[in-house]
Amino acid sequence: MSKGRFNKTLGQMKKDRVLYLLIFPTLLYFIIFRLWPIINMRLAFYDYKAFGPWEFQGFKYFELVFKSPQIKDILTNTLIISFMKYILLFPFVVLFAILLSEIRSNRFRKYVQVISFLPHFLSWVVIAGIWIAILSPYGGAVNEVLSIFNLPSVDFMTDKDSIRWVLLFSEAWRSIGWDSIIYFAAIISISPSIYEAAKIDGANRFNIVKYIVIPALVIPMVTMFILNLGFFLNAGFDQVLNFTNDAVNSRIDILDTYIYRLGIINGQYSLGTAVGVLKGIVGVFLVLVTHITSKKLTGTGVW
Repeated sequence: MSKGRFNKTLGQMKKDRVLYLLIFPTLLYFIIFRLWPIINMRLAFYDYKAFGPWEFQGFKYFELVFKSPQIKDILTNTLIISFMKYILLFPFVVLFAILLSEIRSNRFRKYVQVISFLPHFLSWVVIAGIWIAILSPYGGAVNEVLSIFNLPSVDFMTDKDSIRWVLLFSEAWRSIGWDSIIYFAAIISISPSIYEAAKIDGANRFNIVKYIVIPALVIPMVTMFILNLGFFLNAGFDQVLNFTNDAVNSRIDILDTYIYRLGIINGQYSLGTAVGVLKGIVGVFLVLVTHITSKKLTGTGVW
């Protein structure tokens, strides 16, 4: 860069200094919580020492991860819960967007949008409290309904067969409205002239959805599906941490809670980092494979 161009750029930055001050907290956040952790992923190959130089250990901690007797069950739990959240729930997000677009009353649609979006802004602490109260065997709404039909009370929060479904339904309640925004936006961007031409040709609502709406959603669906696969091993640390207890921990203990126990609770920073690195590598691999497959089959990918 020439000196004149550099001075011009510097002058423009001084002119826009208020804008740079506004974006500074965001940049600081990403540097501290995103960039710095990436740099320190090297900890997976070293012995951590608070004071003094770190000692290089090669793949020692990765070997310990694979030899751990817990890793098989933890990985199984992570894959099952992630499959339920990212695969089973995915079609219902798209379906909700389609149903939302079919509401004729704009006022009623706005009410539905507000109600469905609101849970997304609640913390998992609050959501867990709500669901624990609803599912309580002592006066909980669900068990009160069961008692009407003379069915036995179920303690869903300590039932190993039910707890994963509790995670799925609470995740759906929290995110299905928010996640449907991108698909709803794609639907309302369809030109009204296309709908009018379809109606003139005698198409009913089902045909319009099948031949106009769904094809318009293919690209955002493929893009979001590929991006979500990058987080496939993120089965929901905040959610699991708030819903877990000793009775069901063996069924919902996931990689993130395992890393939390290793690194934060037990102070095994290098071992916890090694698990995190492996999780990140798998995520990148899934995105690449899905992107390449999608490109070959549909001609559409993330890039």
